[in-house]
Amino acid sequence: MEDRISAPGDASDPRGQAFATYVLPEVEVLLRVAMTLTPQPADAEDLVQETLLRAYRAVDRFDGRHPRAWLLTIMRRAEVNRHRRRRPHLLDDPDRDLERLGPTSTEGSPEAVVVGEAFDEVVDEALAALPDKHRKVVQLVDIDGLSYAETARLLDIPEGTVMSRLHRARKRIRARLTAAGLAPKRGLM
Repeated sequence: MEDRISAPGDASDPRGQAFATYVLPEVEVLLRVAMTLTPQPADAEDLVQETLLRAYRAVDRFDGRHPRAWLLTIMRRAEVNRHRRRRPHLLDDPDRDLERLGPTSTEGSPEAVVVGEAFDEVVDEALAALPDKHRKVVQLVDIDGLSYAETARLLDIPEGTVMSRLHRARKRIRARLTAAGLAPKRGLM
């Protein structure tokens, strides 16, 4: 008897069909979310890979409802397991993080460059100053575009907590922008 390994999405393989239907459309979101969970791009890619493998193994037991939430739950559990067995990164090169930033662009008018850089700098500082639990919510909702419900499932917290943390985080960022003279002025109501 011939051993046959089918590719995901192969018409003769129900598991592959389910994987192609439910999992593959979410790969980009998984990568964005993984980048918020781990600072190293290679670790994020490994986390997505682990998530995809686990999803492929379990896709025949998946009921088809809420694939993104299902995948994010798998990812969260995979990340928890990774932390349990992770060793300290004592030999990592600290200059690698600087390389990720790359050169800055100087296109556009000088005024746009200064305002753009100043704005980005203040926002980056404001994000860095946020407590980790608030920063993660801002990253997932405002940057990665996840819904409150998806963020709540991923972080394993109530949806109301997501909204509360997001409100507090946005308020702190707005205060920093206002102090730097970069926030839009509100009209009288």
